Amino acid sequence: MKFIVVLSLLLLLNGCSSVPQSHDHSSVDSGKKVNLVNTEAVKSQLMQLHKEWKGTPYRFGGMSKRGIDCSGFVLLGFEQKFGLSLPRTTDEQRAVGKSVSKGNLRAGDLVFFKTGWSTRHVGIYIGNHQFLHASTSQGVMISSLDNSYWKQKYWLSRRVQ
Repeated sequence: MKFIVVLSLLLLLNGCSSVPQSHDHSSVDSGKKVNLVNTEAVKSQLMQLHKEWKGTPYRFGGMSKRGIDCSGFVLLGFEQKFGLSLPRTTDEQRAVGKSVSKGNLRAGDLVFFKTGWSTRHVGIYIGNHQFLHASTSQGVMISSLDNSYWKQKYWLSRRVQ
């Protein structure tokens, strides 16, 4: 019984800071033209991503439609829609690209949250104070940065390109 409690606490503390799996994303050759500067085109691709993944349940370490975690969703989303390879974990993803202020966000920027003492969460900004992410409670969904929960948990943002 103690083992289950300890294991549950460890999973809760790690949240989306998942351990890399043997997912090879280093050789993406999708033929897609990457242009994250065209905000409307990026937003369109992200809305398509939402349509394809909406409601997919959260699963720690998951990398499929059976279940996915936040950093896995970001990794697969950037591969599928922009042909870009990103690292697997939230901690590694927060070092990608360059810092961008919350007031200068544009579609395609990564938004990060401190959801617990050592727990981090990541999503993809889509515009109008909204971001796409794999929520632990509701799966893949769109949330508002203005939501009282996310507003107080916001940590930093990164622009991939």
